[in-house]
Amino acid sequence: MAGKYVAYVSTYTMKDKNHGITIYDVDMEKGRMTEKSQVEITNSSYVTISHNRKFLYSITDFGVESYKIQKDGSLKMLNLASINGMRGCYLSTDYEDRYLFCAGYHDGKITVLRLNEDGSIGEITEEIFHRGLGSVAERNFRPHVSCVKMTRDNKYLMAADIGMDHVNVYRLNSETGTLKMVDVIRSEQESGPRHIKMTKDGKFVYIVHEIKNYIDAYRYKEVNDAPEFEKIDTYPTVNSYHAGGSASSALNFSEDEKYIISSTAGDNSVIAFKIDHKNGKLEKRFCLPISGEYPKDACLFPDNRHLVSLNHESNTMTFFKVDMEKGTIVMNGKELSIDRPNCIIFFELKD
Repeated sequence: MAGKYVAYVSTYTMKDKNHGITIYDVDMEKGRMTEKSQVEITNSSYVTISHNRKFLYSITDFGVESYKIQKDGSLKMLNLASINGMRGCYLSTDYEDRYLFCAGYHDGKITVLRLNEDGSIGEITEEIFHRGLGSVAERNFRPHVSCVKMTRDNKYLMAADIGMDHVNVYRLNSETGTLKMVDVIRSEQESGPRHIKMTKDGKFVYIVHEIKNYIDAYRYKEVNDAPEFEKIDTYPTVNSYHAGGSASSALNFSEDEKYIISSTAGDNSVIAFKIDHKNGKLEKRFCLPISGEYPKDACLFPDNRHLVSLNHESNTMTFFKVDMEKGTIVMNGKELSIDRPNCIIFFELKD
């Protein structure tokens, strides 16, 4: 790869450590990362980058923070905004970078905030609490919003509720920043839909399910001014001989969108599928161990020849060489120590 990359890794902060984002220089040829700098922020459990590639937004204990991405990949803080609720777990922006969406796992809440032209975060424009009980009134089976993603036509917000076993679909009013519920994508009971990805062409949606360890694939289109999601197939995220008590977590596309990656805690494995962009179907390439405990996130390097796993419980990142044709991964050097890693984004620096 010709480009120069950095990687942003968000973490939980413990005890006396308050640097929740670590920035790494990426060696694409070797498939390794070297620490560049740290950003002081509490419990940066998730980060996202604006679609204009100028700004980074992060969860924090006190709401959400905005940063301007500097030429060398370092971050300059712009502002902090309250989400008027418990700490969020997921962030995304709409495709015009006008709004920031925050998912609330702890309080089952969606918060929409206006974004200013300078990248800073403005006022709250919408707050929606999911309500109800799932199949069992325990931790998993009450509202927990785990992911919020817009459809690529920038019309509908998909909100995965891991406790209620469905994805609520809302129409976004692009002027007011308000939401109106228009559809529900229902999953199996006690399956735990966790994260959502949609292909750049806007045709296909993939939803990973934490509790039952599978990905559902859907075909998306708008019919008569309403969203329509047609199920394509279901793909297990673990082998048939996987460890019990497993929980699937990550869902990431490769940069060129040829592949989709998911990691599973308990089984402590990573699975890769090749995407057929004609019909949205997935073809398994490998499902192999990641040499760490509780992989919260896993991601292919932009060259598709290397992979990194963020291992939340063993406080490590592990690195692998990948051969997608042969369906193999091989350990690539020693692990890197990092406390409670949760999310990684590769970012290409432009001249």
